[in-house]
Amino acid sequence: QVQLVESGGGSVQAGESLRLSCAVSGIFFRVNVMSWYRQAPGKQRELVASISDGSRSGDSTYYTEAVKGRYTIARDNGKNTMYLQMNSLKPEDTADYYCHANIEILRNRVDYWGKGTLVTVSS
Repeated sequence: QVQLVESGGGSVQAGESLRLSCAVSGIFFRVNVMSWYRQAPGKQRELVASISDGSRSGDSTYYTEAVKGRYTIARDNGKNTMYLQMNSLKPEDTADYYCHANIEILRNRVDYWGKGTLVTVSS
């Protein structure tokens, strides 16, 4: 049974930082692309950042425009863990943050989600 478990959420003041982690556990062959999504109250879930598996000349990353320059996504393949460093947080960053991973099991690629971690930024 593959599981994704997020941690690191919390309540902070605007301008402060948080670091989220997403640990993948279970039996699988490989973790492919990993991503962070977020869902604010009353809004649709949106992609925040993604990172490739680094198998081809390093990791490639993607950031949604709203977080560019403030968030940094990274992964440690040895630990099957992904991180999201969030700096200069704003009240509009308040949301549930979800980890997503495309995981290769046997010859199938399956999408998995974590249960989310809440980030609250007050002004």
